Parts: sequence; structure tokens; C-alpha cells
Amino acid sequence: MTESLGAELHHWIRELYPIGRSLTGNGVRETLRRLGEIVPLTIREVPSGTQVLDWTVPPEWNLKEAWIETSGGERIVDASRSTLHVVGYSRPVRARLTLAELRPHLFSLPEHPDWIPYRTSYYADGWGFCLTDRQLRALPEDRYEVCIDASLAPGSLTYGECELPGESADEILLSTHVCHPALCNDNLSGLVIAAFLGRRLAARRRRHTYRILFVPGTIGSITWLAQNETRLDRIAHGLVLTCLGDAGSLSYKRSRRGDAIVDRAAAHVLAARGPHRILDFSPWGYDERQYCSPGFDLPVGCLMRTPHGQFPQYHTSADNLELVRPEALADSLHACEAILDLLDRNRAFVNLSPKGEPQLGRRGLYPAVGGGAQGTEQLAFLWVLNLSDGRHTLLDIAERAKLPFDLIDRAAGALAAHGLLRAAPR
Repeated sequence: MTESLGAELHHWIRELYPIGRSLTGNGVRETLRRLGEIVPLTIREVPSGTQVLDWTVPPEWNLKEAWIETSGGERIVDASRSTLHVVGYSRPVRARLTLAELRPHLFSLPEHPDWIPYRTSYYADGWGFCLTDRQLRALPEDRYEVCIDASLAPGSLTYGECELPGESADEILLSTHVCHPALCNDNLSGLVIAAFLGRRLAARRRRHTYRILFVPGTIGSITWLAQNETRLDRIAHGLVLTCLGDAGSLSYKRSRRGDAIVDRAAAHVLAARGPHRILDFSPWGYDERQYCSPGFDLPVGCLMRTPHGQFPQYHTSADNLELVRPEALADSLHACEAILDLLDRNRAFVNLSPKGEPQLGRRGLYPAVGGGAQGTEQLAFLWVLNLSDGRHTLLDIAERAKLPFDLIDRAAGALAAHGLLRAAPR
């Protein structure tokens, strides 16, 4: 099952890999259209020039072609070979330039001479090309023809949103960024896993309402926050999903609060799954820093494997189909599902027989022969009964008892079935 799931996730990354994405434009729309084949999406278009908090929605950028040719007609750099070859949001250019004139517009990675870097010029009037350092060092003196055939004009910012109503209006927010071209771990892995989570969540009973966002980085989450400010109090928990396909162990970055329920749920789940990292919040990274900005301070953490900037392939052409592994993708999806499942099942109960311990043996919940070593199942019953005062949730009990959440949840279910517990009002 895990093997086939990983293969399917990897297949979708391969499908989306060639699409030229940026902050805005038709590449984003095509990516969202394809993701809509996995999970139903509502596509939002926000016009250029719209004021969103302290930002303004930028002009829409669409690239037709971008290349550099030698005087002999050899096309040495071509965005049709890699969407990373052109600096994102480059203004249109058509010129003949000497190598000296061209060099300030060329970007490479001397420390990784065969990789193409990822560079953008979102909010500056510039243009440029990215190429391998080996290519750059081999360029002879020549007059080069340069073409960036792109439109940078009023249009809109596009994002996708999936709402899955639950029994409660309280929401679990999932967010991932949709603006990166030709980068498989950052963030095609997040896009595909978020879409698959939506598909799987849609097929099951949900206590919470789920909202899944596919937004351009930074400006997309800021735009969504600006447009939904009056309803943010519904967000009970949230996760930003990114960098979920590499071979590193799972990592979780806490929310700004540091002790939100989602922070505790993620730590509890990852501890049971094996090696992992729990990272403190910092205002650097992905869109969690927007959701956790002090004016909102939403309970949103970030789930990833190796954190951004800590794997050498980050923001380079080496973040490719070979870096993301099917088994890692499947493991990331299962971990995220486990966190969401815990959040959905976590609730408080009230002990209906709180004076002394109720007799569990006659209800078949205690061993018929006493005196032996106490089992963890019996201990779970006793902890649940003792702390079910309407204030302690099942996660509170699991943490204090140092027992698995699933065991505590099963114990609560059995006690409720025997009339010893009832769910506390939400």
C-alpha cells in the first residue's frame, strides 16, 4: 500500500514538474487545474493593484520564451530546457550585448558548477538568466543576442482553495506554496501531498472543517489573510506543508505560540514514528511566518523533512525528480494524516462516576485475576477516568500519562460505550 502510494505521489510530481510556475500567471493556473484532478478546488483571482495588508498584488507575469544566442546562432541558454534558466519576473528584453555587458545579468553557483540556481526578481525592475557555473566560465568573448519575451502587465494573482465542511465550524488549515518552478522537494512535494490529503479527507467523516490553500509564497498567504480577516477566529489548528520528499527525517517547526495544540500533536505523533526534529519558531521560512505574524498569531506550524536551506540542492536544479523519493513522500503523507487524525479525535470527556473508581471488572474492562503487574491498558482506563473532568483533553491525558494517544483514545471509547464517560461540551 505504502509503495503504491509513494509511486502515485511521485508520478504526480513528474506530471507537474515541467510547468513554468511563478508568483502569478498561466503556469500557476495550469498547475491548479491539474491539482483539481486530485481534489476539487475553487480558483480565486485577485486583481493586480489590490491592496492586501501592507502589500499590493503585483502585475501578472507570463513568459513565452527566454534564451541567449552566440553570434553564430548557437542557443546556449534556453528556458524551454529548464524553467530555472530565466530569473522569475524578468522584464522583457531584446538586445545584443557583449560578454561584459551580459555578465551582471548572469547567475551561477561556483560551489556546485553543474547546477542551475533558482533566482527571482519579483519586486524589482530587473532581468537575468541562471546557468551552470561550468557554462558561465566557458563563455567566450562575443556579442550575444538576448531574448526575454515576457508580459508584465495588469492581471491577477491566482490561488486555489478547497473547503471540506465538518461537524464543527472550527477549521484545520493546510497551506502550501504554488509559485516555484522545477523544484520537486520545494515545493511540488507539498502541493501533491496537500492535494492527496484533501482527497483522502473528503472520503471520511470529519469533526473539523478543513481548508486547504494552494497559494503563491508570501503574497498569496498575505492576500488570503487580508481577504479572510473577519473569519480567522475559526482556525483551531494549521500546518504549512513543504519539503516533504527528501530522505531526511521528519521535522516540525512550532507555531509562534510554541505550545499550541498542533505543536503538541505533531510532537506526540513524530515521537512515536522514530527519528525526528522539533524546531522552535522563527520568523523565517515559509508562509507560517505570515499566519503567525503578531497581528494574527494563528496556531500554525510547519511540517517538512530536511528544513529549507539545509539540503544542498535547495533552490537549484538538483532539487529534481531524483531527490524526492516515493517512500519519503508516502511517509510524509502518513505522518500528516496521523497529526490531523489526532487533532480531529482530541476532545475532553466527563467522568460520570467520579466518586471513587467505578468497578471495571464487572464491565469486562479489568483482568478477572488481580495481583499481577499492571498492564498499560488498565493504566490507560485509570488515567482517563481520573482526568476526565471536562477540562483535560485526551492529548493532555496521553502526555501526562506518557502513553500513546491511540491507547488513551481507545480507553475513552470503551469507557464511553459502558456509560462511564460522556463527551464534554465543545
